Amino acid sequence: MKKKLLFVALVALFGSQALLAAPRAIGGRLGWGAEFSYQHGLNSGNMLSVDAGLAGFDGIEAAITHDWIFNISAWDKQGSWNWYLGVGAGGGFANLLNNNPNTGFIGVAGRVGAEYNFWFPLQLSLDWRPIIGPGFNSNGTHFYTYGLYNGGLCLGVRYLFH
Repeated sequence: MKKKLLFVALVALFGSQALLAAPRAIGGRLGWGAEFSYQHGLNSGNMLSVDAGLAGFDGIEAAITHDWIFNISAWDKQGSWNWYLGVGAGGGFANLLNNNPNTGFIGVAGRVGAEYNFWFPLQLSLDWRPIIGPGFNSNGTHFYTYGLYNGGLCLGVRYLFH
């Protein structure tokens, strides 16, 4: 029993250290809404992106995606250009101004974008991250069409950990 407990404690300790040791970037995204954005590097070709904020400035949303990063090496001078794509999940709550007030939504989140990592700790990105799925309100269930652009095309500005 003590060996199992020691093993679990060591796995938890080293697992938490691995998560803490690989931050990639932190900042925000601005477009059809404003969001806090955190990217966590999993290895040189993968990252976990977590975004949370205002959905179209009239609600809240959050999304998490696993993104694959591809270097555009022909453009590397002092910084680096990358493009990335990913998939994950998202959801939130929006008080839409039409006949569907107080809509909750969940769905699949996708992401495609490009980023430039400067030689100093700054990252600029342009990406599209829709959330596609059902919306729920007092009128019933429907396809949440606003998820195609709430949090969709955004300019990201992040502090880049080197």
